[in-house]
Amino acid sequence: MRNSVSKTKSVAIYQLKITLEHIRPPIWRRVQVPGAVLLPHLHRLIQTVMGWEDMHMHGFRVGTIAYGQPDPELDDWMQDERRVRLSQIAPDEKSRFRYEYDFGDDWHHLVVVEKIAPVERGKIYPVCLAGKRACPPEDCGGPWGYSEFLEALSNSEHEQHEELLEWIGGEFDPEAFDVAEVNEEIRARILQGP
Repeated sequence: MRNSVSKTKSVAIYQLKITLEHIRPPIWRRVQVPGAVLLPHLHRLIQTVMGWEDMHMHGFRVGTIAYGQPDPELDDWMQDERRVRLSQIAPDEKSRFRYEYDFGDDWHHLVVVEKIAPVERGKIYPVCLAGKRACPPEDCGGPWGYSEFLEALSNSEHEQHEELLEWIGGEFDPEAFDVAEVNEEIRARILQGP
C-alpha cells in the first residue's frame, strides 16, 4: 500500500511556493511541477522562475541532508542529487526544504509544498502561477549586498549610484515581475531543452 501511495505522489503535481529568504518585502514564486521531477531539473526550474543565471553552485537541504551536483570537494557533506526526486524529499503537503544558490553570496530559498493534486488534462507542466518582485542581480553580495545595492540605486547622490547603474545596464526595477515572461522562459529553457 505504501509503495502505491508514493507512486501516486510521484506522478502528481506539486504546487510549490519558493521564497527568497532574508529579503523584505519578500521575493517569491508559485509554481506547479510534477512530483517525479529530478532535483537537477528542479534546480533549472528554480533558476528560471526566480531569474537567476545559473552561474554558481547550488544545493538542496532537507533537514541535515544536503543534495547537489557531484563534486569531490563536497562529497563529505553533499549527496548526489541526480537520482533524487521532488516526491522523495517532500513527500507531503506542507513539506519544506531549502534551495541554496551561490555559496559565496548565500541565496537561501525556502520551498514549501502548498498542495499535491492530480495532473490537469491538457495543462503543460512546469508552470509558474504567480510571483512578486524581481530577482536580485547575480553577484551583488547576497541579501545584505542587495539591500546596499537598492539603497545606492535609489539615491542619485550615493557615491556608487552611477557605477552600479552602469554595472546593471542602466536600470533595475526591484518591483518588476511578469508571470507571462517567466512562462516564456520556462518554455524556452526547460520544455525545449538546453
